[in-house]
Amino acid sequence: MRTAVIFFTGKNRNKLLNISRSLARGIEKQGYQVDIIDGDRDVNTKLTIYQYIAIGTEAVSAIGGKIPGKVSKFLASAGMISGKRSFAFTIKTALGSQKALSRLMKSMEGEGMYLKYSEILTSDAEAEEVGRRLHIEK
Repeated sequence: MRTAVIFFTGKNRNKLLNISRSLARGIEKQGYQVDIIDGDRDVNTKLTIYQYIAIGTEAVSAIGGKIPGKVSKFLASAGMISGKRSFAFTIKTALGSQKALSRLMKSMEGEGMYLKYSEILTSDAEAEEVGRRLHIEK
C-alpha cells in the first residue's frame, strides 16, 4: 500500500521535516511504502496513487492558529483525493497548535478526505511511534 507524508512549513522547516521523516520511518516499519512530499516545493504532485495520506503543518500565527494558505491550494490541485483515508498532524508550538490542527482537518475534510486520526506532535520519537501505531488498512 502506498502512503504519502506531506508537509507544509512556516518558520520551523527543519523541525517539521524531521518529524515527517520520523513519521514515515514508523509507517515503513509496518511494511508500507512511504513517499515524503514537500508541499511547498512539489506543488504539482498528484496524490491519486496513494491509499493513505498524512498531512502536517504548523501554526503560522500564534493567535488564531492560521495555517499556510498553500495547503488548500495544494489539496485542490492534487488529483482524486476524495474518500482517501488520512492523518492530520501539527507540531507543538507555544500557542495555536490546536486551532491550526482544527483548520488543517477542516481543509482536508473540505476536499472529501476521510480523517482517521489527528495529533499534535512534539518530537521525532513521538512521530515515529505514532507512525508505527497508525491503522493504515481499513
